[in-house]
Amino acid sequence: MNERIIELTDINPSDLFGPQNSNIEILKKYYPKLKIVARGTKLKAYGEPSILDEFEKRFNMIVKYFNRYNKLDDNSIERILTSTGKEQNNSKLAEGVLVHGVGGKLIKAQTVNQRKMVERMDKNDMLFAIGPAGTGKTYTAVALAVKALKEKEVKRIILTRPAVESGENLGFLPGDLKEKLDPYMQPLYDALRDMIPAERLESYIERGVIQIAPLAFMRGRTLDNAFVILDEAQNTTHSQMKMFLTRMGKSAKFIINGDPGQIDLPRRQVSGLKEAMLTLKDVKGIAFVLLDDKDVIRHRLVKEILSAYKSIEAGND
Repeated sequence: MNERIIELTDINPSDLFGPQNSNIEILKKYYPKLKIVARGTKLKAYGEPSILDEFEKRFNMIVKYFNRYNKLDDNSIERILTSTGKEQNNSKLAEGVLVHGVGGKLIKAQTVNQRKMVERMDKNDMLFAIGPAGTGKTYTAVALAVKALKEKEVKRIILTRPAVESGENLGFLPGDLKEKLDPYMQPLYDALRDMIPAERLESYIERGVIQIAPLAFMRGRTLDNAFVILDEAQNTTHSQMKMFLTRMGKSAKFIINGDPGQIDLPRRQVSGLKEAMLTLKDVKGIAFVLLDDKDVIRHRLVKEILSAYKSIEAGND
């Protein structure tokens, strides 16, 4: 009797196998000629090679479905086991969806300029997304990165930002390095938690599949096969921006997010983001999207606040 072993990675077996291995029982019903055993993170099947081949193909389809939608039920399993394959290619059902988040949440680009981010990232390897707070720059960028990782377009996600907000010096903050940095990285964590189940996210971070680090940690690295996001880029200096942009390796995608209206650098210090926007505007393969008040998807008052400040700032020019 032939044996086939399928090892699960980045998946909690109990989520995939179901309560009391109920999902395994469905598999046994459809493959009565196989002996199927679930042990820890492994699924073992015994039987004829031709049946094992078909079983492994269908089981991998189930795993792919679970990875994509973060959920699994009896109907979904039975639909996959009985499908001809054509049903799985019906992209209209997921039109506009970047990622199926935690709890089946559909994560899409919600505004015209967010959709421009998606379209231009599809055609370019580097994108600058420029706009005020609340316009979804970071969230859309993280969704694009998670999508690329799930579809195996990249092997890892790297998220970074300069830790200079509010003029605080990291050396004077309590805790170890991670505890000092986490408050600065919180928006990135928040977006990831919406899109990747907690246990899988923790596994990704532990194994370096997802890396969240301050910009200074990028120095000297070559970032191959990675989707890299630089957030709060308005707070980079000339040398920091140049250093970051030249880390780009083979098969890499870069998104640079920033708000030129919220620069926390010392006075007379030129923003690396502003400089890069002027220097790189004509470089082929680099795209720019300018987001504005109409892209704000937070509380309605945020638009009013931005508008009020814009009036004051215009009067001070």
